[in-house]
Amino acid sequence: MIPYYEANGITIYHGDCRALALPERPALVLADPPYGANERTDRASKGRGVRPKLQGGIARSKDHAPVAGDNESFDPSHLLALKTKTILWGANYYADKLPPARGWLVWDKRDGITSDDNADCELAWTNTDAPARLFAHLWRGVCRASEVGQLVLHPTQKPVALMRWCLARAKIAPGALVYDPYMGSGPIAKACKQLGYRYIGCELVESYCETAALGLQQEVMALA
Repeated sequence: MIPYYEANGITIYHGDCRALALPERPALVLADPPYGANERTDRASKGRGVRPKLQGGIARSKDHAPVAGDNESFDPSHLLALKTKTILWGANYYADKLPPARGWLVWDKRDGITSDDNADCELAWTNTDAPARLFAHLWRGVCRASEVGQLVLHPTQKPVALMRWCLARAKIAPGALVYDPYMGSGPIAKACKQLGYRYIGCELVESYCETAALGLQQEVMALA
């Protein structure tokens, strides 16, 4: 598989992660796999699922391309086979396919705000033998603790701050390789870039590869 984007230790592939031959075993698998959001989005939006329009290098449309594989149950066996540190978001949807673990991560995305029809929190399974941990970070439409004023570029997008917290919890060595098999719009890639980790991401939907690559390029431009 040929890299879609490659710069400064960050590599993005457009394709099926199950067909990707990793150059080395990653120190960490950090993933937010598909687990049914596409089906829910289709019901709510009556079939919206168009590619975001890019204006000035940023996806401006509120419509999103469909999340590949998000209309079927998720099987994490190909990731568990890597036998490395692993953090899998949305794991409460496929917990029956995972080994028992005590080190679950909880993202409290209300952070004290009144509940609505959406979930108050999201859960991640980890294979680390550590106590369960909580990260409180408001992420409710335009009300956010971070990335204020920025458009949401993916139906299940998570904050870069959450992914930085996950990386800190993993306690991997500086410059270690992080593997993200379901990249989406690239929040894990940005977190790895900011913290100095090498990164390999894979994504089936090309428009999200483009969005992630543009976001990484803009970070370089902003720093320059």
